[in-house]
Amino acid sequence: MTAQTHFDFKFYELEKTQKDKTFLRQPFGDQWEEYTWGETGQMARKLATGIKSLGLKPNAHIGLISKNCREWVIADLAIMMAGYISVPFFPTLTGKELGGLLDFGDVDALFVGKIENWEDIKSFIPQEMPVIAFPTYKDHSSIDRGHSWFEFINKHEPLSSPHIPKLSDTWSIIFTSGTTGKPKGVVLSYRANEATKIISENTNPLKIDYNGNNHFFSYLPMNHIAERIVVEFTAFRFGGTISFAESLDTFGANLGSVQPTVFFAVPRIWTKFQMGILGKFSQKKLNILLSIPLVRSLIKKVLTKKLGLSRARAKVSGAAPMQTSQRNWYRAIGINIVNGYGMTENCAISNQLADDVWDRPGSVGIPQEGVSIKINTENDEILMQGTFLMEGYYKAPEATNESLIDGWLYTGDQGYVDDDGFLFITGRVKDNFKTSKGKYIEPLPLEYYFGKYNEFEQMCIVGLGNSQPILLVHLSEIGSKTDKSEFEKLFTEDLKKINSELESYKKISTIVIVKDPWTVENGLVTPTLKVKRPAIDKKYMENYLKWDENPSSIVWE
Repeated sequence: MTAQTHFDFKFYELEKTQKDKTFLRQPFGDQWEEYTWGETGQMARKLATGIKSLGLKPNAHIGLISKNCREWVIADLAIMMAGYISVPFFPTLTGKELGGLLDFGDVDALFVGKIENWEDIKSFIPQEMPVIAFPTYKDHSSIDRGHSWFEFINKHEPLSSPHIPKLSDTWSIIFTSGTTGKPKGVVLSYRANEATKIISENTNPLKIDYNGNNHFFSYLPMNHIAERIVVEFTAFRFGGTISFAESLDTFGANLGSVQPTVFFAVPRIWTKFQMGILGKFSQKKLNILLSIPLVRSLIKKVLTKKLGLSRARAKVSGAAPMQTSQRNWYRAIGINIVNGYGMTENCAISNQLADDVWDRPGSVGIPQEGVSIKINTENDEILMQGTFLMEGYYKAPEATNESLIDGWLYTGDQGYVDDDGFLFITGRVKDNFKTSKGKYIEPLPLEYYFGKYNEFEQMCIVGLGNSQPILLVHLSEIGSKTDKSEFEKLFTEDLKKINSELESYKKISTIVIVKDPWTVENGLVTPTLKVKRPAIDKKYMENYLKWDENPSSIVWE
């Protein structure tokens, strides 16, 4: 039997066998425009011919900056068909950030699409760089440079013999969101991408229908590895439709209209959903409704449909730690969530806690097929091995050699494995900080104590150089509506209870309620909504000592 040497790109088969079936759905107000698999394939093939006409070098790097939309997928297809390497970017990058990555990433041409900051970024794009502009979307920038999407596509013939990459070829260079510093370009091969299909084929955590009855809802950044694998390439392999969100304002209505069969979200999104429900039903009222047998099934059905998940065979959380209390809360209303663990460097594949496993609170589950896990005895760092691993960091040999050692990925996460092989994450190696007492604090385990509070929307344990750690909190809508004196009384008492369970050097001296939310725009969270601890320190550190020494347990910024 001959070993596989080339990437098995099922899209080429599906564009023929599902030619007339809907593939891409784009909302415009109450209307949805649809492209079939056949139409998508023809547009991508014409676009591929167009890219090849630009006279680029072999294996050229093609950049892509846009929010999720149908053109994103078509452009990505065309890049692969033409035999080039995709280099996608977060659509929220500033001009300076994008310019730096275009230069560092050796980008040869750029797709510019559904963005809001063209005036900021356009001067940072080299004048000689070919630009292909997506159609203009409502309330988004009009791109006044380069080739116009439809005009460029329609003047070229479909590419009749698209590129079939070798498994060893580079598929994509994905720049990380940079929670701890400057983004690094993760080089992923087609072999790593190909290996991800065994997860769906053998254990099928996404509950994929192999006959193509799959409905995906795409809204998390498509340049992020999880959205790329879970939504885009799962659809390429097994068929179905991908529907997009029009805007943040229409997100709920779009999701409700689609009712996807697979829904992937980061914990912050699940928190937003939870706060929305609790804004209409108090927890006390919800508990009463769920305790009545005749009402329980009805209320679960209503809530699930209202969230847009009535058809969802798989509900998945990933990209950041999900609190056990939140997972249990969703279970109570009939929504069982798969908790996944992975990163860009391993193609989003590592561990998974199935939606029917509840006896391992705090765990991210067992290794997925093809994955090996071990713990570094020196510092409890999680090491991972598998075919899914990156080739390395682009033009960063030192960082590559620090992260890939003897075939193992040094993840930067800390944790342990129990006797049954379930992995538990206790923090990030670089997140740990030392107090003035010379003791190291691991923030994540301390933050878990506060995960059950609906009053808290965002939180971060800090305190570098303090005698004790402190907790920074931005309140949820529920917390903001709570009477201030009642809030202080409740959390003063609860902080005492929590501290009574902690070793003396881990006791939290103060809960600080900060004024402003942590957003992508102010640089305090990544585009996938993970807290950027170094940025948090930079913003608040000058107040740490004052807050630590404040006699009150609750301090308002």
